[in-house]
Amino acid sequence: MKIGYVRVSTQEQNTIRQEALMESLGVDEVYIDRMSGKSTDRPELKKLMEYVRRGDTVIVESISRFARNTRDLLELVERLAAKGVEFVSKKEAIDTTTPSGKFMLTIFGAVAELEREYILQRQQEGIAIAKANGVYKGRKPIERPEFPQVAELWREGKITAVEAMRRLDMKPRTFYRRVKALP
Repeated sequence: MKIGYVRVSTQEQNTIRQEALMESLGVDEVYIDRMSGKSTDRPELKKLMEYVRRGDTVIVESISRFARNTRDLLELVERLAAKGVEFVSKKEAIDTTTPSGKFMLTIFGAVAELEREYILQRQQEGIAIAKANGVYKGRKPIERPEFPQVAELWREGKITAVEAMRRLDMKPRTFYRRVKALP
């Protein structure tokens, strides 16, 4: 059975290109995650890893969609291999059923990790330059005009902190920091 894995980094990004590839390859089942690949703690990836059986083939558009670093990539592929499952990455033309495919997987995994590190480095350099030029001021805080009134209700003991955070859709750390900053 051919099983596809598709991943984009955010909810707003589009999966159509990867899904079209899976359809053209005759993939039977597709798992789609819309979240960063930094972690292997992805719901659909977990489902895929539990679902696959001996003789299946997991297909991805590129290894960067499957894992962000060499260690995670090799660990995932090793788990698949332990179940008797093949791994294919179309972009890099990697097929783990061959010794050269396994070797190329390791090489491309290292290259993908290096590329990711370069991207992060360039991003940090760009932010530093923008900050130095006064252009980048960081992420703008989400305005909550009702915050003073809700915080006052909490201070007066009319509602709990949990209720205040729920009303404001805030995490505890943010809530208490903002309360502390109030006059």
